[in-house]
Amino acid sequence: MFLPSFRLDGKTALVTGAGRGIGRAIAIGFAEAGADVALIARTKTDLEETASHIERLGRKAYIRPIDVTDREAVHEAVADVKQQAGFLDIIVNNAGMNIRTPALDVTDNEWETIINTNLKSAFLVSQEAGRVMKEQGRGGKIINIASVAGHVALRTGVVYAATKAALIQMTKVLAFEWGRYGILVNAIGPWYFRTPLTQTLLEDEAYVNDILAVTPLKRIGELPELVGPAVFLASDAASYITGQTLFVDGGMTIHGF
Repeated sequence: MFLPSFRLDGKTALVTGAGRGIGRAIAIGFAEAGADVALIARTKTDLEETASHIERLGRKAYIRPIDVTDREAVHEAVADVKQQAGFLDIIVNNAGMNIRTPALDVTDNEWETIINTNLKSAFLVSQEAGRVMKEQGRGGKIINIASVAGHVALRTGVVYAATKAALIQMTKVLAFEWGRYGILVNAIGPWYFRTPLTQTLLEDEAYVNDILAVTPLKRIGELPELVGPAVFLASDAASYITGQTLFVDGGMTIHGF
């Protein structure tokens, strides 16, 4: 047999920023592939909406409305999911945000908010989950949602770009350190996808034209096209891949902006 399984049956995944957009899509996609899913975000009502989709698929959904920049809250959430589910197999660090301020105008508060949300939270969740996965003794998968902004220079969003570049490097280091435990750590680097966070930007025709000018496929990404790579990296089909960033970008990173 040469075709490995892309299924996630019997696995428990934890997805941050799972209330909407990319996080919601990945969480539901994991459930479609057979996984139970722990959902983490700040807003309980958003998590309940995601959970309803997962439960209709016959999978379990664990809701944890917490601040992912709070170490104690993250520790308790990971421990609680492990206790209820029995095992923790897959982590997706998706929680993130951006404030599009020119570099000369970035405030200390903006810096700290973006760094904490995009980078600190991913490390806290990875660290807590990494301990659990090591103790379980059956490995695990960690997937960090980075961005093309961590690889190429864009016009604004210097702090966001710095966090995504750091996330890509953190992916490599954690993969190096934790490979001995069978913990595989990879990242996905999206370009523009249709989500609630990009809706306003994508209503600007001139802005969209600028995006498409540097996108060889000449269109905006749709969420299922991001879910597929996430399921792949979480599955046995990616059992010999670690420390890598998979850019899901319509070819943008071969061009530049």
